[in-house]
Amino acid sequence: MAKISIIGAGSAVFSLGLVRDLCLTPSLGGSVVSLMDVNAERLQAIHTLCERYIEETGADIRAEATPDRREAIRDADFVINTALVAGYDRMYEGWRRAERLGYRLGGSLHIMHDEPFWVNFYQMRFFEQVLQDVREECPRAWYLQVANPVLAGVTYLGRKYPDINMVGICHGFAAVYEIADLLGLDPDRLTYEIPGVNHNVWLRAIHHDGRDVLPILDNWIANEAEGYWASCPKSDDMGPQAIDLYKRFGVFPIGDTCTPGGGSWPWWYHTDQATEDRWREDPAGWWRRHEERGESRVAAIRQAANDRSRPVTEVFPPEKSREVMVPFIEAVAVDRPRVLIGNVPNRGNYVPGVPQDFAVEIPLHVSKQGVRGIQTGALPPAVISYITRDRVAPVSLELAAYDEGRRERLVELVLTDPWTHSLDQAEALVDAILSMPEHEEMRRHYCAT
Repeated sequence: MAKISIIGAGSAVFSLGLVRDLCLTPSLGGSVVSLMDVNAERLQAIHTLCERYIEETGADIRAEATPDRREAIRDADFVINTALVAGYDRMYEGWRRAERLGYRLGGSLHIMHDEPFWVNFYQMRFFEQVLQDVREECPRAWYLQVANPVLAGVTYLGRKYPDINMVGICHGFAAVYEIADLLGLDPDRLTYEIPGVNHNVWLRAIHHDGRDVLPILDNWIANEAEGYWASCPKSDDMGPQAIDLYKRFGVFPIGDTCTPGGGSWPWWYHTDQATEDRWREDPAGWWRRHEERGESRVAAIRQAANDRSRPVTEVFPPEKSREVMVPFIEAVAVDRPRVLIGNVPNRGNYVPGVPQDFAVEIPLHVSKQGVRGIQTGALPPAVISYITRDRVAPVSLELAAYDEGRRERLVELVLTDPWTHSLDQAEALVDAILSMPEHEEMRRHYCAT
């Protein structure tokens, strides 16, 4: 039916989840999943695990594995890029250097976050390499940008290659279902509108069987939120910070918009320890929990791969996730039209106030005929102002630096971080990052005068 290529398939949690969703989508029977990763050991492990899952569910899906990227995407219908090419060790070492210079979590996404400019540099180069392969090996395929930075990646590629079939995918919007769970509503009976840009999206409207949910949410805030905060983890999606932003702007920040997964925006809840304690924020603890969850899931997958005495489906029950990739594939491949959330260039002015050559995260009508952005209602002027300052402007500077190869542009990017207090500090951080032994390629790139 379709060939689906996963680049960076060694990310076992993601790959197994996607294969599980494929196995539970009968209309995609006959499809082939091509798993590609440069790490032979991880690739073999996930291939074996996926084959076992397919066999146990009786799905009409075939999984193949290859370390050759061009082979993986040759004649593909869908190419899903999930790869992190620079690695977490390099990211964390950069964080340590930034911390010594006074930077802290809760600032911008471009330093103390998992989209720092020294990781994004390698990601952007890799995105373009994959896209060049797609243009040569499967030019009609849909390219799904899943690896971060989704915002910068879709913006850059959309400007440079306006003819490609591309959508950026992020699951941050799915935090809307946590609101439904908290209010005792069936998530499958929701409709909602959550426009914005990646890692800064806002719930404008939400209905359950046609009934407006916002009054129910307001009642929960007035009568139950304090009790919930007494026991929920810090930096929670429904914590005091999120509620304060909702009261301030009249639209609700969803998921990564104001949690550490989105950089803990905005900075004023993180100015010092006392302020974070007041707002029940702990981005460092959030990242520790995030890393521990990831390690636990990877360990569970490794154990399942090595324990043939126990069915894989027992460890990972055959239940569909809320990820968008397989519903997108089904909508296009077998013409099952549906509305999904994705990132596309704002060429239709889908989010008023965001530049039209910039990526936005919006509802998309997806079918065999392609992808059509759906116009959303206007976000409050204050929200658009913060999106412009804290997302559009820094990404624009980062892409200018990348295009021009100028170190000075990187310094200007660092100057947009709220923890930058002087030009000397910004210069010192750029020097500290470029001096890392692993960054010879980056040093060569940012040498233009």
